[in-house]
Amino acid sequence: MRWKGRRQSSNVEDRRGRSGGGMFPGGLGRGGRIRLPMGGSRRAGGGFSGIIMLVVLFFVLKACGIDPLEMLSGGTMQGAPTQTQQQSTPANDEMGQFVSVVLAETEDVWNGIFQSQGMDYEEPNMVLFSNQVQSACGFASAATGPFYCPGDNKVYLDLSFFDQLARKFGASGDFAQAYVVAHEVGHHVQNITGILPRFNQMRRSMSQAEANAMSVRVELQADCFAGIWAHYTAQKGLLEEGDIDEALNAANQIGDDTLQRRTQGYVVPESFNHGTSEQRKEWFARGLESGRLQACDTFNNPI
Repeated sequence: MRWKGRRQSSNVEDRRGRSGGGMFPGGLGRGGRIRLPMGGSRRAGGGFSGIIMLVVLFFVLKACGIDPLEMLSGGTMQGAPTQTQQQSTPANDEMGQFVSVVLAETEDVWNGIFQSQGMDYEEPNMVLFSNQVQSACGFASAATGPFYCPGDNKVYLDLSFFDQLARKFGASGDFAQAYVVAHEVGHHVQNITGILPRFNQMRRSMSQAEANAMSVRVELQADCFAGIWAHYTAQKGLLEEGDIDEALNAANQIGDDTLQRRTQGYVVPESFNHGTSEQRKEWFARGLESGRLQACDTFNNPI
């Protein structure tokens, strides 16, 4: 990816080297964070349709001067009181600069998409941390992997994950890393358009199997949104030979079936909660090829 010399995001909080501290009382913890899978399995099953219409409804209501997030406030993911806002500080190392540029590129893409609908895009912050961190979703260690916290609209990333992505998962390359960032930003788009709040509300009445199955659709849509970002990044001429292959390989390596074969030696399809390798590659490719939100309807189409 041709990223050097490009704009870095001002929405980066560099907390590396700081103590993560204790856990927020009542934080969302595991249930609130939206993260990349790190292996292991959960039970899954079930499903529902119609949630993609929330995106369309979100734009329509905004155009009419109505704040749909206020309407959904009773079902949003409520975390514990958030930390005092940390002042954003630019990263001064190459990897920190790289993810800051990627975040800036996602800002450009999603600002453009939202503005085309007559709306402003609420940009997320990215928190760089080392070893452990506090968020509105609770305490997390680096072992959690990258995650998005809807309670404070922030993406959390320990950059050591990229070493693990290459060594443990066999997914190296800067565009594999960019895919990870774009996927988490995809969850932010889901959050501010009401998809994540709606999912959180609905899963209260779902069985664990149904909630896990719906999680697959949520995750695949974030992959598709990452593909939309890659679509417009390619149009800017920023991609180099092999970049798309790096992203597709990353999606392949973190599919539920591939992870289960690696960690336990066998596959339990009913336990999937992020999607198979083929599904993850397919939905990233759909966003990449079309650049359209409508192509990312994982809720009303077979996955």
